[in-house]
Amino acid sequence: MKLKKIALSIFASIFLFSSTLSADTIRIATEGAYPPWNDSSEDGKLIGFEVDLANWLCIYMQRDCKIVAQDWDGMIPSLRLRKYDAIMAGMSITDERKKVITFSQGYADEVASLAVMKGSDLEGMDTPSAINLSTGSGGAKKALKTIKGALAGKTVCVQTATIHQNFLDSGDVGKVNVRTYKTQDEVNLDLAAGRCDAALAAAVAFTDYASKSGKDVVLVGPTFAGGAFGNGVGVGIRQAGSDAIGSRDAKLLKMFNSAIDQARKTGKLSELAIKHFGFDASM
Repeated sequence: MKLKKIALSIFASIFLFSSTLSADTIRIATEGAYPPWNDSSEDGKLIGFEVDLANWLCIYMQRDCKIVAQDWDGMIPSLRLRKYDAIMAGMSITDERKKVITFSQGYADEVASLAVMKGSDLEGMDTPSAINLSTGSGGAKKALKTIKGALAGKTVCVQTATIHQNFLDSGDVGKVNVRTYKTQDEVNLDLAAGRCDAALAAAVAFTDYASKSGKDVVLVGPTFAGGAFGNGVGVGIRQAGSDAIGSRDAKLLKMFNSAIDQARKTGKLSELAIKHFGFDASM
């Protein structure tokens, strides 16, 4: 019996030690399929703006990090199941998402846009260049009316479980035929193949695809921000609970916010944004 107690004690010590080691490593999830925010190289290595930024934030936090790939549609559920500690995946800060997770301060702006293939009858829509759905600036109501008429009866492709799908489903641009896809790459391919009349995503997702593929993808209408599109992109973290893990989540939030501040003050945030987007999209 005494030997059994000693064995159990040793096992408990090993478990606690390994748990502590695991807790010291911050696990960050990204999609690895949403360039230039995040992507995967031909050899399977995670790359992109958020991968570079995550590595720098971990340097500022003086913590070891492990960046893992996660399919987009399981991103928030897996965070809540504690499969990792944080999300950096082009995830916009929205009121709907804040009901189930917490966000750091924003680290980059993400505007959405409709895209078509060159020669489409949707080119040349007479709308402002940008509208903010939160403030109504840029003649939002008039622009939405124009878009509603232009998209009537059209098929618009979009990645599933995104703010872009939510916007199309909201009815703000009328009843359009919404076709959903698991990844943005599938959206891009079907747009180029003519299976979509238009597509909706982050504007940089289309410009990045056009640049790399040589396809004649054209942005049309205004860029969208605010409202359903949220207020920038931030690190997603579990809502802090009352247990030890909840306390760690609360500390992680403070650490990420402090690291983002440092990345901004040192100019690293702007540097990485310009490197990957071609312009300073930092917040």
